[in-house]
Amino acid sequence: MTKQSQSERSRAFDALMRSSLSAFTQKTFLTVSPGDTYLHNWHIDLLAEYLEACSRREINRLIINMPPRMMKSISVSVAWPAWLIGNNPSERVMAASFAESLAIKHSTDCRLVLQSHWYRRAFPDVLLTGDQNEKSKFVTTARGHRIAVSVGGSSIGEGGNILIVDDPLSPLRAASKLSLQMVNDWFDQSFLTRLNDKKNGVIVLVMQRL
Repeated sequence: MTKQSQSERSRAFDALMRSSLSAFTQKTFLTVSPGDTYLHNWHIDLLAEYLEACSRREINRLIINMPPRMMKSISVSVAWPAWLIGNNPSERVMAASFAESLAIKHSTDCRLVLQSHWYRRAFPDVLLTGDQNEKSKFVTTARGHRIAVSVGGSSIGEGGNILIVDDPLSPLRAASKLSLQMVNDWFDQSFLTRLNDKKNGVIVLVMQRL
């Protein structure tokens, strides 16, 4: 393969990463789950189509109900925020999960994607600040960010243009009316208020149908 053809392939790949969330999600999977086999399915394309519509603010509220192990978290909480920030380094995302450890895992996986060689080549304008590059929060030089919080946890002073709720409660707690009420109260009284733009902001909920 000539250097010119390699360069053309690289430019085509970078353009695909910027334009197709489905293709970006596949590359994200291979980055955060090395050694695992990616098995493409139509639902990945469908998820990407809906999330791209959310990115364009054509959809402001979206609920995704899927069984476990269907790449819902990688698609919604890892790949999508990275893709959003890549195309708009000033985008601000806040993502919540029922457990702090899970919220941080999604955040560190997303940061791993941003720091990968292929991502930096496709999105050269995305630079992380040195003083706010943490497991639960990283900030770009354009003042965009991804913040991870736990359900019921404090998010005072923080906010986002896009809010993600990924598994707000565990299956074991779903049978508890008290747990359900606590999650609903947290969403209505705390998390919902973190939306920067009440008219055009986006909220995406992804979880098992509990």
